[in-house]
Amino acid sequence: MKTIKNKMNRTKLLAFFSIVSMVFLSACSSDELDGQTFATDELALTASREEMVFEPSMFNEKFQFNWTTGNNMGTGSAIFYKLQLDKTENNFSNPVEYDFGKNVFSFELGIPTFNAMLLTTFGAQVGTPVSIRARIIATFANENVATQISEISLVLTPYQPLTNTLFLIGSATPNGWDIVNATPLIQSASNPTVFTYEGTLTTGNFKFAVNTDSCLCQDFYTRNADDENSMVYNIGGSGDDLQWTIESTGMYKLTVNLIELTIAIEEVDAPPFSQLWIVGDASPSGWDINNPKPFTQTDDPFIFTYEATFVPGNFKILAGVTGDWCGQWYRPLVDNEVLTATTVEQNSGCDVDNKWQVTTATAGRYKITLNTANNTIKIVPVEVYLIGDATPNGWSMGSFTPMVKNGSVYTFTGNLTAGEFKFTKFNTNWCEGTEIVAATPNQSILNTSFLYRENCAGDDNKWVVSAAQAGNRTITINLDTNELTIN
Repeated sequence: MKTIKNKMNRTKLLAFFSIVSMVFLSACSSDELDGQTFATDELALTASREEMVFEPSMFNEKFQFNWTTGNNMGTGSAIFYKLQLDKTENNFSNPVEYDFGKNVFSFELGIPTFNAMLLTTFGAQVGTPVSIRARIIATFANENVATQISEISLVLTPYQPLTNTLFLIGSATPNGWDIVNATPLIQSASNPTVFTYEGTLTTGNFKFAVNTDSCLCQDFYTRNADDENSMVYNIGGSGDDLQWTIESTGMYKLTVNLIELTIAIEEVDAPPFSQLWIVGDASPSGWDINNPKPFTQTDDPFIFTYEATFVPGNFKILAGVTGDWCGQWYRPLVDNEVLTATTVEQNSGCDVDNKWQVTTATAGRYKITLNTANNTIKIVPVEVYLIGDATPNGWSMGSFTPMVKNGSVYTFTGNLTAGEFKFTKFNTNWCEGTEIVAATPNQSILNTSFLYRENCAGDDNKWVVSAAQAGNRTITINLDTNELTIN
């Protein structure tokens, strides 16, 4: 027997009270129902529909069962309910069972869940009606009251379930025809039948796979021969292998609707470069143009960031491809530009070779943010602060406890009280930068493992200082080596 537990839904219970108010002098709480006398209410099960054709578009709809209280023969006995479902010919020999306990009088099954049950548990065929029996069983705490049962018949027609994953494959896609590493589309949270992809597509063709199994005999969505904005669902690779064509490389947004079998292909504004690198003796890359350190492209594809410790010297920003000194660059407007300048120009060649300059006085750790949409740059020193009620300045935004900086090493020496703390690289507004948080919740200061948390995404774990651990402490964090010590 397949058993699924379900908790009482108080909202539905209150709705039931209003329906059967003629039996009660006033509405009761669920606990008060235990001692009531149900001497006139015959147990009766009903469903939202007795015949129904399920459709993929019903992904947000529910199939509902309702039942009356049953008759405890005036004993005041508590009544316990079980709902069972099975194919009619099985005669409840191995039913799916939901055990509700007391005071529950309705139950909802999502249409996708019910559809999957028909196909997998009851062996129904897609598009073919299947006869189902449902029954509610009422048993009683008072053994003198016999078990009561109410049954109904249902005729339900299941649909072919839609995939929950979709992948781009083809010569136009980032990973080509490598099905195992095919590029995933993003499933809509509000409509699971809609998928999107936004990114680079090159000249070539593409289609959609439902998974990344190595066999190319899986199900595919391909182009409709009569309408390039429509798709055809090919089971097991059947049908014509028609694909969509990208005529020119660029940034594209694809929107796919699996119910309507439609596809929208939109070319969107693209950043001029998909990768940037730091080059120069002031940076960790040195003058190695073949293996420079990369920038990170943010959620806004036009904006790139790079953080590192800079020493006295010069640097510039490589774009395009590595290995070409006279290739594409982002450089300042004048040579030996100061780090506080906010303008930058994109150019190529070797004739004008301006660079930023890091002096002995300005050496240290910086975060560079380059916006390729408007050619602006921010080069700001990285400061680290202690934050939390265990620290001298608590949780007060704008006045966190600063750590003393020496290159990539940040140090705090002072009093910690019983409480909790973490680190932050910003001191203006919450969720506008990087936090350094404990690797686990409520982590002891004896454990110095940590994680980076960007813009409040991820777990907000903190270190906990116990009363016994409170007192004068020295905390050191090295952002180059990612080492933390607490003494």
